[in-house]
Amino acid sequence: MIDSWHIFTIGFIAQLLFSGRLLLQWLLSEKKKKVLTPSFFWKLSLFASFLLFVYGYLRDDFSIMLGQALTYFIYIRNLQLQNEWKKLPKLFRLFLYIFPALILFYSYHNGNQDFEKLFNNEAIPFWLLILGSIAQIIFNLRFFYQWLYSEKKKKSSLPFGFWLLSLIGALLILIYAIIRKDPVLFVGHIFGSVIYVRNIILLKKYKQ
Repeated sequence: MIDSWHIFTIGFIAQLLFSGRLLLQWLLSEKKKKVLTPSFFWKLSLFASFLLFVYGYLRDDFSIMLGQALTYFIYIRNLQLQNEWKKLPKLFRLFLYIFPALILFYSYHNGNQDFEKLFNNEAIPFWLLILGSIAQIIFNLRFFYQWLYSEKKKKSSLPFGFWLLSLIGALLILIYAIIRKDPVLFVGHIFGSVIYVRNIILLKKYKQ
């Protein structure tokens, strides 16, 4: 059994990477006075998503796992659009491709009924699970919007709709984090919300 502090460490490292990508993206955007989409944004997103998925699994938190599962392969697709994906080692790329399937296989065959625990967690009432799942879906719809926008433009971009959905989803996840008493989600989304607001302001100024 993994100690709680080990689990929270994994979660905080994931949020640190998520926050780091936003901070660097924000600083570069401030410098250029427009919203930029550097390749490191997607590399850090992918690695952070990997860790946060593991964190959600260890916490028996379906909503966190759902949120990461929704966007995992979109991060990979953006790296492909930026011609950065093939620069990673082949074995590493293969592992990232099959990682979600490995987790599902282990969950179903380890004899601990992990899937049942995800939906019958005494620490997460059903209504709270629904709230968290809706919050994660809204928050991660931003990447589906971003993906479709980028495919249309044939380049990786972070449009206005991405930042608006980010802010709405983050505020809902903050509510979930407060009720769930999850410091990892709370710290990560408090910081993120500030940058989402700033990118919205930058985009409006750039368009004007």
